[in-house]
Amino acid sequence: MTPTDLRQYRPDVIVVGAGNAALCAAISAKENGARPLILEAAPFDERGGNSHYTGGAFRFAYDGVEDLLEICPAMAEEDLSQIDFGTYTEDQYFDDMFELTQYRTDPELCEILVRSSKETAKWVGQQGVKMWPGLGRQAYKVDGKFRFWGGLALHISGGGPEMLTALYARAEALDIPIAYETPAVELLREGDRVTGVAVMSEGERVEIAAGAVILACGGFESNPEMRARYLGPGWDLAKVRGTRFNMGAGLRMALAIGARSHGNWSGCHSVAWDVNAPPYGDLAIGDQFQKHNYPFGILVNAKGQRYVDEGANFHSHTYAKYGGEILKQPGMFAWQVFDEKTRHLLRGEYRIRRVTKVESDTIEGLAEQLEGVDSEAFLRTVRDFNAACRADIPFDPNVLDGRRTEGLPVEKTNWANPIDTPPFHAYHVTTGITFTFGGLKVTADSAVESEFGAPIAGLYAAGEIVGGLFVHNYASGTGLMSGATFGRIAGRSAARHASAGQGETRAFA
Repeated sequence: MTPTDLRQYRPDVIVVGAGNAALCAAISAKENGARPLILEAAPFDERGGNSHYTGGAFRFAYDGVEDLLEICPAMAEEDLSQIDFGTYTEDQYFDDMFELTQYRTDPELCEILVRSSKETAKWVGQQGVKMWPGLGRQAYKVDGKFRFWGGLALHISGGGPEMLTALYARAEALDIPIAYETPAVELLREGDRVTGVAVMSEGERVEIAAGAVILACGGFESNPEMRARYLGPGWDLAKVRGTRFNMGAGLRMALAIGARSHGNWSGCHSVAWDVNAPPYGDLAIGDQFQKHNYPFGILVNAKGQRYVDEGANFHSHTYAKYGGEILKQPGMFAWQVFDEKTRHLLRGEYRIRRVTKVESDTIEGLAEQLEGVDSEAFLRTVRDFNAACRADIPFDPNVLDGRRTEGLPVEKTNWANPIDTPPFHAYHVTTGITFTFGGLKVTADSAVESEFGAPIAGLYAAGEIVGGLFVHNYASGTGLMSGATFGRIAGRSAARHASAGQGETRAFA
């Protein structure tokens, strides 16, 4: 859209951002009778924010396979007799959220997320997004049967790219316009209410009026200065898993008019990421620079030492905090080391062409190739680790099997297999930041609150910009679910506010 087009368009609701949360918000606003406009800072070829880089894990509560069939009816045509889906009840979901956040998750937002999750999954499916069982990702075949663990029975088919394809197609079918290369720079106000957005378009500042504005434009993970300021020293050097456009602009605009900050501003989601990956996400590679199967091997730093319990829990419960642990190591790198016994358990991300990998038929030969690592210390670590593994406990990748080490400074509490079967292989990783946890305080209706607690009339938020849900850690699949859940709520709430004209009047400054 040109500056002239933007000046002439009269949206009821403006959505800032164009990823999962933003698209769900715009679609929901349209479903509720509003005329939305989406503003995207990125060009068309880089649209979609961080959603483009996700593997598609989608966490929702279910009581059994019948619930899954409601969301993925095509499963009924498959032989499900060799798949144990188990359950992931609302209580299990709450337990995970409480444990991973050390009971610091915002209770109101957490309850909305969990109790709405199954309905949200159904609604997302109705928008054309396809889902399918995550065999090989969240379930391994043991004794002829797949058994799911970790609460992630269904993944979005094709991951983030296919989810975006479906949501963009739905937006187009609903005649929702998207203005690309049009970053929002300021929230417009009249008195105590937000009345629109100022943007930059083709070098011109354009003011666009609307009945309501939804911020769904991510956190500040792409901004090195903000990372260093809020996350701490060294975080400015982390690689960014996703888009280069999440610079914190939405947060700055909202805080500038008195919005209330909320959540874990010194925390973030970060993972093990290939050491030679580019500074920002590569659209051609997507999420494949990640390396998540460390529970089946060992992690060593430059000193040749293990530094975390690789088997503390399933990777979906530890990967988002273990990425940050790499940043604390000498040189800000680590090596993931495996032997032949567990090669078949490694996901496809370990077999891409652009992977920093070494391999040897001897552990000594592998040690010589681990760049930056004290090889003698590494060999001692492996010998000590192998001797400490409890061989009397059966190995089972689908459960917390209790196959542990005994007598080490850093124990491995599950899936402890000796590194003793050639060929040996190792993968060089650093920290890749996904998104930041700190954000804006929102109500149950996704309205942004002021510093003094009252909603700011006309302003809503959804997705990574919302603070309070994630603290210290994160369970895979909750990001997409949170974005879709609160995006849908924000769209509905903004549409109602816009249609009400003046809406509620509450002073916020």
